[in-house]
Amino acid sequence: MGLDLQNGFFQGLPSNEPIHVLVRVYIVRATDLHPMDLNGKADPYVVLQLGAKRISDKENYISKQLNPVFGKCFEIEATFPQDSMLTVQVLDWDLVGADDLIGETKIDLENRFYSRHRATCGITYSYDVGGYNQWRDPMKPTQILARLCKEGKLDPPVYCTDRVKVGGKTFCMQSNADFSSPFTIRGMEEEMALAVLHNWQEVPRIGCALVPEHVETRPLYNPDKPGIEQGKLEMWVDMFPMDMPSPGPPLDISPRKPKPYELRVIIWNTDEVVLEDDAFFTGEKMSDIYVKGWLKGPEDCQCTDIHYRSLTGEGNFNWRFAFPFQYLVAEQKIVISRKESLFSAITLDLNRFPRGAKSAKLCTLDMLKTDGSVPVGKVEAEIHLLTQEEAEKNPAGLGRNEPDPLDKPNRPDASFMWFLNPLKSIRYIVWHNYKWKILKLLLVLAVLLLFFLFFYAIPGYSVKKILGA
Repeated sequence: MGLDLQNGFFQGLPSNEPIHVLVRVYIVRATDLHPMDLNGKADPYVVLQLGAKRISDKENYISKQLNPVFGKCFEIEATFPQDSMLTVQVLDWDLVGADDLIGETKIDLENRFYSRHRATCGITYSYDVGGYNQWRDPMKPTQILARLCKEGKLDPPVYCTDRVKVGGKTFCMQSNADFSSPFTIRGMEEEMALAVLHNWQEVPRIGCALVPEHVETRPLYNPDKPGIEQGKLEMWVDMFPMDMPSPGPPLDISPRKPKPYELRVIIWNTDEVVLEDDAFFTGEKMSDIYVKGWLKGPEDCQCTDIHYRSLTGEGNFNWRFAFPFQYLVAEQKIVISRKESLFSAITLDLNRFPRGAKSAKLCTLDMLKTDGSVPVGKVEAEIHLLTQEEAEKNPAGLGRNEPDPLDKPNRPDASFMWFLNPLKSIRYIVWHNYKWKILKLLLVLAVLLLFFLFFYAIPGYSVKKILGA
């Protein structure tokens, strides 16, 4: 009777013998941390505690951040059941005095390790033997499925071309793969076994949902402030028995570092610029035109020289801007570090920049989204995007300077300044505004002159005719 109880009622319970486990704790990031400093920020870092082992990442604290991205993996060797409770703390670094606890979260690793939902290493959505999403578990899907069947007292799974039979349940698969190669057959078996694991809850009697690969979000609490959430921590935990084949290297989840680039913009001309100034003597509309641009902010802007006294909205510059910046290729974002902190940054998505038109006439509002903005002119520019290596190999000066200098612009007479050449200014303004009136007046004067000469010559001509001369 006692033997029956041991084989029946106590079946599936963990043994009392200690088991050594490799624990990998992936800390992705924290969000909405409680401010700890007078500036409304915090300087957070992570501390892990498991049994008598403690890991502190204090030297890598992140300055002035309430949403820090840690991107770290910490490895700890544990022995169950002695080392079961994992504590993850987020502390605020202080230059003077002891560091303050922002919040912490606790995880019962032993409970997860022996869970029937297999919470040791999440089941991924695909079986990849390489690349960034490489299979992390030392056991392949076919091995995991065979072990679950063995633990549940089921016959081993039977693989067919398009189906898998497990414990009286048949899982049908859809595949167009060519099974002529034994490597393809083995690969398809892994995919088929993985599909069964994702639907393990459909297996009669012993089936249950297995934990999928995911990043869990855990609330952080401070014992001194019970019941008040101090932020959230995004993380996950992998556990591997050390009596089994060792797993591969941990995933690198460190934040991707941006690559240095240089953006060169040559401002050639402007056109149709709105004229907002009035000439002092004539009231003629004109503008002193220049172009400025920036990436980091108006405080770091670059400007062209000034095209003075433009009466047509046209400006000529031949001026080069150069903007060094950091770029995240995968995220397609520009990263700009703020001056308040070495680690503080913002990202700007400039990949939806409108395409340029071939001419000023083709440059219309249809190129832009309807955002309520009112354009004040058009600019003809040439944009070059270079890597840091390319920029170093082909240097170019700012403005029109060496190296690779630009020619001086050929600015029309409209750009002169009246107080430097008043006669030229008056001549241009009078001719520009009254050109057709002057031409008409000259034409009328010419006609009147012809009539005058005609009537003046008629008396002499008539006398000659009468006298027969």
